[in-house]
Amino acid sequence: MKCPYCGFSQDKVVDSRESKEADSIRRRRECERCEKRFTTYERIDEIPYMVVKKDGRREKFDRQKVLSGLLHACEKRPLSPSALEKIVDQTEAYVVDSPERERTTSEVGELIMARLKEIDTVAYIRFASVYRDFKDVSEFKQELEGLLLAQRRKG
Repeated sequence: MKCPYCGFSQDKVVDSRESKEADSIRRRRECERCEKRFTTYERIDEIPYMVVKKDGRREKFDRQKVLSGLLHACEKRPLSPSALEKIVDQTEAYVVDSPERERTTSEVGELIMARLKEIDTVAYIRFASVYRDFKDVSEFKQELEGLLLAQRRKG
């Protein structure tokens, strides 16, 4: 919290009280630089973060749904649960950081695929096949050829 008087970001809480309606907390703070006091109010963030589906429908962001998709893609792969949790955390942060409080599922899916591609190409292909709705073997082949070409360029 920046001081409204001098802009310093360090302060201490002098007093905290719940509002009469119990829907917020009032905090008296004191700036550690200029020592002036100011009041802040803390409220629960009630507007949900949304994802916009391909057909235009809006749906509440569900981190469990993201994790479930990752678990399916990474089944029997040597990936730690913490690596998957990190991808879910990055995805959630991406949605939360949106100024409009929403992201498209294509943006979210591309982010997840980019992270998977960095850590496990088999899991990436599995996820991409479902996410991009591969219709036949030629689409798998095209994606694999792109991966092989990228690996040749690196190594």
